[in-house]
Amino acid sequence: MMDLRRLALVVVTVAVTVVGEFGCGCFGNVLTLNVLRKFAGHGKNLSALRAHDIRRHGRLLSTIGVDLPLGGNGHPSETGLYFAKIGLGNPSKDYYVQVDTGSDILWVNCAGCDKCPTKSDLGLGLTLYDPKKSSTSSLVYCDQDFCTSTYDGPLPGCKPNLQCQYNVVYGDGSSTAGYFVKDNMKLEQVTGNLQSRSTNGTVVFGCGARQSGELGSSSEALDGILGFGQANSSIISQLAASGKVKKSFAHCLDNIEGGGIFAIGEVVSPKVKRTPMVQNQAHYNIVMKDIEVGGDLLRLPSDIFDSGDQKGTIVDSGTTLAYLPSSIYEPLMTKILSQQPALNLHTVEDQFTCFQFAGSVDSGFPVVKFHFEDSLVLTVFPHEYTFQIRNANY
Repeated sequence: MMDLRRLALVVVTVAVTVVGEFGCGCFGNVLTLNVLRKFAGHGKNLSALRAHDIRRHGRLLSTIGVDLPLGGNGHPSETGLYFAKIGLGNPSKDYYVQVDTGSDILWVNCAGCDKCPTKSDLGLGLTLYDPKKSSTSSLVYCDQDFCTSTYDGPLPGCKPNLQCQYNVVYGDGSSTAGYFVKDNMKLEQVTGNLQSRSTNGTVVFGCGARQSGELGSSSEALDGILGFGQANSSIISQLAASGKVKKSFAHCLDNIEGGGIFAIGEVVSPKVKRTPMVQNQAHYNIVMKDIEVGGDLLRLPSDIFDSGDQKGTIVDSGTTLAYLPSSIYEPLMTKILSQQPALNLHTVEDQFTCFQFAGSVDSGFPVVKFHFEDSLVLTVFPHEYTFQIRNANY
C-alpha cells in the first residue's frame, strides 16, 4: 500500500506553536472542561488549514481547579480549533465556546444580537444567552472595578448606570462587540479518584450584541470564545482571584481517540514536568533551547528564538499546525529528509512538500525532540509530523 503523506511543518517567520498529546486524566484541585475539535471530519484541505492559521495569527497579534473536557479529532487534515461546552446562568444553559489561550475574555452571543449565527455546520445546536432569563445575572457598569481595570482606567464619558462595553477587532477583519455581564458559570471540580462534582463560580463575560466576518458564518459557528489569556479579565484570572483555583492550567490532547481535557488549577497527579513562562509577554511564551533530530542536535544560534521584545515560543490552542522561522525549518527538514535521499518530493497546493512512501513512516524517518527550559522535552514521532493526503494529483 502506497501512502501519500505530507510533512506537517510549514515555513513562516513566526514562533513555533507546540502542543503535547498524550493520555488524559488528572487529580488535584482542578476544574475541567471536555473539548471537541472544530471542523472534525470535514476533510479540510491544506490550504484551508494554513489560511485558518494565518487568520488566527492575525487575531492573536491584534489584541487547585477546574477541568474542561475536550473532544473531537486532532488530525490536522480534518480539524481546526478546540471547543468546549460550558454552563452559564441560573438555570444553567449549555454553550459551545472555542478554547483560546491567545485571547483574554469569555464572550457568548446574546439575545437580540445583530448578525450572530443561528445555525452551525458543525452539527451543534447554538444557544443565545439572555441575561433577563437568568436569576443571577447583573450588568457591569463603566465605573465598576472590572471595567476600569480592563481598560486601565476610567472610560471617557463614563456616567452612572452606563454599561461597560467591549469591542474586539481581529486581524482577519472579523469583530465582536457588546457589553459585559456578571453571572454564574457552572464548573466541574475534580474531587479525587476520578470523581468530580458540579460547582458554580461568578464570572464577568461579554454579551455579544454584534458579530461580523467569520464570527457570523455558519460554517465555523460556535456560541462564543473562552479566552484563557493572562489579563485580569480572563476566566482563569477571575477564578484565581476568587480563590477557586490556582492561576495555572494544563491541556491534554488525545491524537488517537480525539478530544481531551483542559484543566484549570494545579494538577497533582499524574506528576507532570514543567517549563517556566517568559515574563512580560502578551501571550504564553516558553523558551525553546534545542531541536534534536534522530539523536543529533541541530546547530542553531543561541538567540534564534528571540525576536526583539517578542521572545520565546508561543503556545496557542487556536493554531492547527506548527510554525518555525525559515532559519530553523530548513535545517530541520534537511535533517529529516536525509534519512530518505531517494524520495521524489512534490509540491501540493503550491506550498506543501509531499512524497509517496511505502511502509511505516516511524521506521523510515527520525524522531524529533523539542527541548525547552528546565529539561522539558516534547517528543514528536514521524507519524505525528507527517499526515496522509488522499486524492492528491501529481
